[in-house]
Amino acid sequence: MSKRNFILIVIILVVIVAVVFGFFYFYQPANKTDTTEGTNFLANFLPFGKSKTTTPTNTNTPTDVSGYVPTTEGETQNARLKKISSFPVAGYGVFMKERFTPTEVGAPTQVGEEIKNTKPVVPPTEFAPALRYVNKATGNIYQTFADRIDERKFSSTVIPKVYEAFFGNKGESVVMRYLKGDNTIETFVGTLQKEYLGADSIGTNEVTGSFLPENISDISVSSDSSKIFYLFDTGDSAAGVAFTLQTNTKIQVFDSPFTEWLSSWPNSKMITVTTKPSANVPGYMYAINSDKKPASTSTSLGGDFNKILGDINGLTTLASPNGKMVLYADNNLSLNVFTIETGNSNLLGVKTLPEKCVWETASDAVYCAVPNFIDRGQYPDSWYQGEVSFSDQIWKIDVASGNTTMISDPSSVNGEEVDGIKLSLDEGQNYLFFVNKKDSYLWELNLK
Repeated sequence: MSKRNFILIVIILVVIVAVVFGFFYFYQPANKTDTTEGTNFLANFLPFGKSKTTTPTNTNTPTDVSGYVPTTEGETQNARLKKISSFPVAGYGVFMKERFTPTEVGAPTQVGEEIKNTKPVVPPTEFAPALRYVNKATGNIYQTFADRIDERKFSSTVIPKVYEAFFGNKGESVVMRYLKGDNTIETFVGTLQKEYLGADSIGTNEVTGSFLPENISDISVSSDSSKIFYLFDTGDSAAGVAFTLQTNTKIQVFDSPFTEWLSSWPNSKMITVTTKPSANVPGYMYAINSDKKPASTSTSLGGDFNKILGDINGLTTLASPNGKMVLYADNNLSLNVFTIETGNSNLLGVKTLPEKCVWETASDAVYCAVPNFIDRGQYPDSWYQGEVSFSDQIWKIDVASGNTTMISDPSSVNGEEVDGIKLSLDEGQNYLFFVNKKDSYLWELNLK
């Protein structure tokens, strides 16, 4: 072969090799987006083009298959707002309960280490807010911690169809109210068995106790939960009795020829009684000194029985813990705060009933379940009689400045409408609890 032909063959081979490599380098299949895997096995072995950055032509956001979903504001509220009970409740109580504090596991003991003379380590404990509540259908008591919802049965004593229940004496006493077959109102006061730290309740505790007089019309629990105040009809008048739960001792502190009263016990020295409200009837509120002997409205309105508010149609009230202010509403459900010392009233700018509210301990703010919309009706009668039901938001109101803040909207967060009643706070005021009047389920709102 001549030198000229040999050079020509070499040039042709070089051109062919260059074409082949150029084809694999520049060719990109139109239907593939992942260039690290595929049928082009040659590209897996050759480094050409692997560091090249290309701009994708598809502008759609790729699907995230990691399982992570960004947290939205609604989901944050949903985590704060929880349904506690798995059944309708007749009532509940909040108290502080001791428990073991979770601790980290220490380093393992070395082999051969002398441990026989080591003193046992007492696990640290803490007090946390806990709840006890009564199953409306059976009267069984259940309990859980506020920060760790773990509903557990506490008692096995059956009292069918309890329509109202209260807890006192730091959760160790219960008051249950129910109707007998002849429509007589029975009120049972029970003592709960003590729990031992670290012992797991198996739900078979018995509730023992006694009965109060029949047909008690109203009950309220003292601010320290050690006593209850109840009203009952004596035939021609109403009597009010302060009952100490731990000792079962009674003292009558009130009597009146008028029998239609609602009571509240905001602090140790003050019990309030308000006439049962109706839209077209003027209402009145009085204060009783619970440390004194019985006071009678038939003899005097001074001394230990003092008028606070009066001549307000549809009057409903809720006194502050310090006894200096009263949250009240009229038949338009306009919420006001009344300062007892000055006699001044301030409109708070929201419409609801005081019994859908709870005071902070310092008496400077209230939390209220405020209806989104209020239908026409005779208030509060229409709401009491069940003709009207509300869909509430939870608001915090500063009573001094009048500033209002909506902190939760259950209907938009959980998709469930709530008509909030029986509001209360735990000792640290980190949790707000309430019952949904629509179905009697117990709820919790984390305020932290």
